Amino acid sequence: MSVFASAPPPLFGVGDDDNTILTYKLRARYVSPRKRAQRTLELLDLGCRGGMPWQRTQRERTQEQEHEQTQQQEEQQQQQQQTQTSAHEQDDIRTNATVEITDRIREWDYGAYEGLTSATIRALREKSGEGAWDIWRDGCPGGESPADITKRLDLLIHDIRSRFHAKSMGRQPRGSDGGPEGPSDVLLVAHGHILRAFAMRWIGRELTEGVALLLEAGGVGTLSYEHYSIDEPAILLGGAFMVDVVEKVG
Repeated sequence: MSVFASAPPPLFGVGDDDNTILTYKLRARYVSPRKRAQRTLELLDLGCRGGMPWQRTQRERTQEQEHEQTQQQEEQQQQQQQTQTSAHEQDDIRTNATVEITDRIREWDYGAYEGLTSATIRALREKSGEGAWDIWRDGCPGGESPADITKRLDLLIHDIRSRFHAKSMGRQPRGSDGGPEGPSDVLLVAHGHILRAFAMRWIGRELTEGVALLLEAGGVGTLSYEHYSIDEPAILLGGAFMVDVVEKVG
């Protein structure tokens, strides 16, 4: 029996290879249009230059409301906000990675099954005589099929590989900048079904084969390449939350 006396390392960091997400290696972040995914990215607090696209939109609306106040009050408030924001952002910036909101990583469109549990869907289908149901095989009536999901995820995977990985593959990354071509890590923040489907398509598997992958809420998965070859995409198992063994008993 092994006794573990240390907790898992932090989820992200600025220069510790024991971290799951290394901010200095990030080149881009893709996030779903849904608010909960965007909020998750905010909570990661990765130290992003310029903030999030939706935060900038919120600031613009706030500024428009402030324009209704007197000119003097507005100028004073803007000066204070700019000074405080600038100082805070300079202290907290840890990555220059871009943020892109994309429909390609939005959650599966459940159509007529939106808001229903799998058990409820199966019960309804049994009652109507439609037979067994598997989202990976059948998709959702009025929503998306596995072919629809495959099409948009394959476009995103092609985009990631051509823009960020093709130039850095074929050799082991060197140095703190992530390799000769600079940082090339990409972070996706999205939802359970679509991220599991993404992992399957990453390694070229058909969704109709069945996706025997689990992803817990708030979980982190790592996709990579074997032998640093872009032609050998792989799923990395282990390593993300390793702990130190400090004592072995019996």
